[in-house]
Amino acid sequence: MVTMTQPPTHFDRRAYPSDAKLGLVYARDGWALRTFDWPVQAESSPRGSILFQGGRGDIIEKYLECFAAWHGENWHVTAFDWRGQGGSGRLSSNPLVGHIEDFTVWIDDLAGFYADWVARTPAPHVIIGHSMGAHLILRALSEQRVAPDAAVLVAPMLGFHTAPLPVWIARKAVAFMARVKPADEPAWGKNEKPGVFLPSRQLLLTHDAARYADELFWKDKIPSLTLGPPSWQWLRAANTSIAKMLVPGVIERIKTPVLVIGTDGDKLVNPTAIVAFAGRISKAILKMFDKSVAHEILRECDAPRDEALENIASFLTEYAPHP
Repeated sequence: MVTMTQPPTHFDRRAYPSDAKLGLVYARDGWALRTFDWPVQAESSPRGSILFQGGRGDIIEKYLECFAAWHGENWHVTAFDWRGQGGSGRLSSNPLVGHIEDFTVWIDDLAGFYADWVARTPAPHVIIGHSMGAHLILRALSEQRVAPDAAVLVAPMLGFHTAPLPVWIARKAVAFMARVKPADEPAWGKNEKPGVFLPSRQLLLTHDAARYADELFWKDKIPSLTLGPPSWQWLRAANTSIAKMLVPGVIERIKTPVLVIGTDGDKLVNPTAIVAFAGRISKAILKMFDKSVAHEILRECDAPRDEALENIASFLTEYAPHP
């Protein structure tokens, strides 16, 4: 096992690193995407480059601590907020609703950004994604839109908890609601999933109260970063995107080494689906945490979070070695 260098104890999760840059890049259709870029000095012998992509409603700021850990290992770290969330604008007239009609828009953004990123950053190139970000990376890999040396999928969004409804009934209900509801109307109240009261949101995501509070700090400091529930159209698009990858032969054509990290304690995405998808990828390594670990594994309490980082470091040592 390779020990991952942790960020220094004085690392401030509520401040941007002084040598990192926030900026904007423009997608092929002119849409502005907010970016984070933290290069390594050439004389430091860069380890390679990591492109990190967060989940639905995520913001760059939530993962500054992880970025510091990777940067401490001499990785050049880059990220961008997905179109329609964070600092990359909105796709609904309601700024608190996460909306999209088709996930292919995000695949196009990722593919375009990836091509430019590879051209300007040191090899090897690694993509790491959380939840929806991991889903989109998996789709991009299966469609051969990106070709990194290795990929890491953390709590990938590959299926939802629909109980007490069977999955097929839930999908039909979502499709109907998406036809009759406007894009500025949330699918449910102010939380990550229906039927969960706001005080319970933290435990859906992480058992680490301080890391959870960091997210609230950033959204209080920059209110425009805040995003609420998805639209019905987002849910329909998510189901459609998952269905594309369920087709036999689609995921199987991925030849990139992939580390899949999930948790049996996930109450947002379905752990059973994660295990099933990982079994279809020829070069996949699967790490599942037990029920004590929540959805945001990279923002959990120190023990599981550090274990996940160590798993990532070991995987990259083998499959994306220093050039």
